[in-house]
Amino acid sequence: MTTSTPRWDLTNVYPSLEAPEFAAAIAEYKKQVSAFGKFFNSKLSKLGAKSKAKDLAPLIGEALERLNKIYTLSGTLFPFIASYVSTNSRDLTAKKILSEMEQASLPMNQLQTQFTAWLGTVAPKLGEAAKLNPSTRAHVFMLKEAAEQSKYLMSEAEENLATELTLSGGNAFGKLQGTVTSQMTVDFELDGQTQKMPMPALINLRSHPDEATRRRGYDAENVAWLGVQETLAACLNGVKGEAHVLNKKRGRKDALHASIDAARMDRKTLNAMLAAMQDSFPMFRRYYKSKAQKIGKEKLAWWDIFAPVGKADKAYTFEEARAFILENFGRFSPELSAFAKRAFDERWIDAEQREGKRGGAFCMGVEGVRESRILSNFDGSFDQVSTLAHELGHAFHNECAYQANKTPLQQITPMTLAETASTMCETIVTEAVRAATKDPQEELAVLEAQIQGAAQVVVDIYSRYLFEQEVFERRAQSELSAEDFNDIMERAQKATYGDGLDERYLQKYMWTWKPHYYSPELAFYNYPYAFGLLFATGLYAIYQQRGADFVEDYKNLLASTGEETAAKLAKRFGIDLTQRKFWDDSLAIIGKQIDRYCEL
Repeated sequence: MTTSTPRWDLTNVYPSLEAPEFAAAIAEYKKQVSAFGKFFNSKLSKLGAKSKAKDLAPLIGEALERLNKIYTLSGTLFPFIASYVSTNSRDLTAKKILSEMEQASLPMNQLQTQFTAWLGTVAPKLGEAAKLNPSTRAHVFMLKEAAEQSKYLMSEAEENLATELTLSGGNAFGKLQGTVTSQMTVDFELDGQTQKMPMPALINLRSHPDEATRRRGYDAENVAWLGVQETLAACLNGVKGEAHVLNKKRGRKDALHASIDAARMDRKTLNAMLAAMQDSFPMFRRYYKSKAQKIGKEKLAWWDIFAPVGKADKAYTFEEARAFILENFGRFSPELSAFAKRAFDERWIDAEQREGKRGGAFCMGVEGVRESRILSNFDGSFDQVSTLAHELGHAFHNECAYQANKTPLQQITPMTLAETASTMCETIVTEAVRAATKDPQEELAVLEAQIQGAAQVVVDIYSRYLFEQEVFERRAQSELSAEDFNDIMERAQKATYGDGLDERYLQKYMWTWKPHYYSPELAFYNYPYAFGLLFATGLYAIYQQRGADFVEDYKNLLASTGEETAAKLAKRFGIDLTQRKFWDDSLAIIGKQIDRYCEL
């Protein structure tokens, strides 16, 4: 291992984008899609509502086996291409190949829609058919869910057209946002030297110990966003406009409807969680006011939200971050630590900050090799150490499914549950450090990291939810200007942060660089993060009671997140998600951390 931040290695997937193995895989993908189309049209589509279950069962089973093979290929090809595009937006070859692959996947997307619509016609027979075929039985949850969602499909011709048009519509706008933001750089003086900083590095200055540097970073960031706000406003209008039209045409109640279904939860559960979050704002504002006092200010400005507090001046090398994570993962589960060690040793992580690389962090599964790859922008801060732990949690979630031999169709996990494992891994790291800390200033630093993260997921995420809610409502009437987006964002922040922050210095440009807003099929990406935090907090409390025997049940939960609703999976641990009590109890755990923080 080297002391520098690593770049990921995917040569065990394909040698390169130019490799014959890669070209052969694309050809095989096209061949399998074509074969599935012929199978569907010649056999499956001939059956319908009047068909007998004994005739349906084997053909549905064959369809599922074909689909899993196709999704294994696409779940390998797309991540491989993304490994180039996400780390270098100037790689024109990779971007061209991505576009070609998206075009090649159009027939599959259309066939998936046709299959979903067909399942709706045989929905009453699915339960009986599942008893007659092992593959059908293994995928019965996915089949029934698809049949239910078929009610919200347009005609086949309209769905096919929408699939084609999105490549030059919402999907294209999302790509433009990614290209613009990843290629932006700002000349910034740091430590006496002027350097050209990519936007992720500039944004990461929010955790710099020197307030003057944080303030200059905030100002420089805003100047940069001002220069591209009109372009990004056009992108966001395009994405949300497309989503609104399709939601309306598909018979969705509102923009939130499809998101709730995709999250495998209901409005009662969502409303219970949101109400608990809203009632917790005074608690978090108390934290912000205490933090302001601790850093010698009357009120926090936006550039102070991530300011270090306590004995947190340590800058981690990547080697130190690795050792820190492995040690603390090991206290929860030796298996988790061994898995993370493999991820580090086999170079699954791209952590270097560089121009052309997208900001933030993510984890993607690579189905063909049953591995994951993690992107982060590591700057040595504890926040970035926590981010690494978070993304390794996603990778462990994938690993649990792989070990349980789950098929790609069985692994389709809603964001609500997808954020559970990642948040749990963050909690494991911070709680372990806090338990071992005896120095009050070190404890304060750990609490700061915990509460700061929780506040982002509860307070800031709620502001993003309010932002997106109003954007959808107003976009239904007309396009919005960049100033409209700025105004909505700022008012949303005032509604959640309240008097916890100095209202003169918020971040109205938050909408510009969050990539989730720019996905036409991923509206309201935000609240699942709150679900993940609070669900993981509740699960961690159960782990503290049960100890090591909790881990196996937890792994089984992660392996099953594609095969049941959030509510039913939670009941395995005696949790009722529809009741306020669970959400309030999880927030109360954070409240105790805030109490301790204010005491120190």
